[in-house]
Amino acid sequence: MKVLDVACGGKMFYFNKNDERVLFLDKRSESHILCDGRKFAIEPDILGDFTQLPFEDNKFKLVVFDPPHFKSLGEKSWLAKKYGKLPVGWTVLISKGFRECFRVLDKDGVLIFKWNEAQISIKDVLSCTTHKPLFGHRTMINNKTIWITFIK
Repeated sequence: MKVLDVACGGKMFYFNKNDERVLFLDKRSESHILCDGRKFAIEPDILGDFTQLPFEDNKFKLVVFDPPHFKSLGEKSWLAKKYGKLPVGWTVLISKGFRECFRVLDKDGVLIFKWNEAQISIKDVLSCTTHKPLFGHRTMINNKTIWITFIK
């Protein structure tokens, strides 16, 4: 595999949720019925934590890092089920996640990072890594979701 997604969740932005080029990792494996009646499944290839990736250094050409971005949610809310929830002290978690993503990223590899600023600014999140982003793009009507590209 050349691509690693370290917090795949429901694989919502993938055209093919079973793309064999991608190794999907998440710490959750579960399914839920959402408030609108749809089934939502988190089905990673590997159960694991993005703060302690079970891979050797410099293994992947591309790493996708789309961690939970909400810190204030009810434990049983559909947003928590769908996206996960950040713990108190979230900066330590995100810092460790960045460190691990760059560790397993090959020399000159690319990290795609996705964040939503609904509760935490991108400026605060980027302070969790010493790596400098190359470029980014804001999406959605309210411009709160941003995709950022890094090169190792």
